[in-house]
Amino acid sequence: MKVSREQAAENRQRVVEIAAKLFRERGLDGIGVADLMKSAGLTHGGFYGHFGSKEDLMAEACTRAMEGSLSTWRERIDAAPEKPLAAVAELYLSTAHCQQAGDGCALAALGSEASRHAPPVRHALTEGLRELIELLTTIVPGRSKAARRERALATFASMVGAIVLARSADDPALGEEILRSVSASILGSH
Repeated sequence: MKVSREQAAENRQRVVEIAAKLFRERGLDGIGVADLMKSAGLTHGGFYGHFGSKEDLMAEACTRAMEGSLSTWRERIDAAPEKPLAAVAELYLSTAHCQQAGDGCALAALGSEASRHAPPVRHALTEGLRELIELLTTIVPGRSKAARRERALATFASMVGAIVLARSADDPALGEEILRSVSASILGSH
């Protein structure tokens, strides 16, 4: 049975959304095409009607995940204009973010894997990283744009590292300590 163009577009978007979540939960190589399509309620055979390869889907899913992070950060910043950095740090360095990789930052979930994948996957993450850094540059303190960019880079690297370490620890108390310590360091409240 042939599907309409609209239905095909909806199916493709559903696959990308599900892939963005499952790749962050299981890793880029942690789930196959058949299981991704099954999770989307579609057949494995339909995959290549939507994507040229699994790497193409990975790149698109990473782009979608990074767009989601950027949107969430903007919402947090808009909701807390008096303390935007604290709002972003509180969201990012939360237990919920740590425990829900599938809904969180693609860089924290997939960054260490990206170097082993095709250039489009790395490019998608890089472009998302650039956008997040640019946004962070507008909310961190600093006397010049260069100083704010340097601070934004260090801040984001600290936040991603904190999530990676906290997720890696099998001791929840240590994970919480990492998140609190990095938050205090970023916000200057030690």
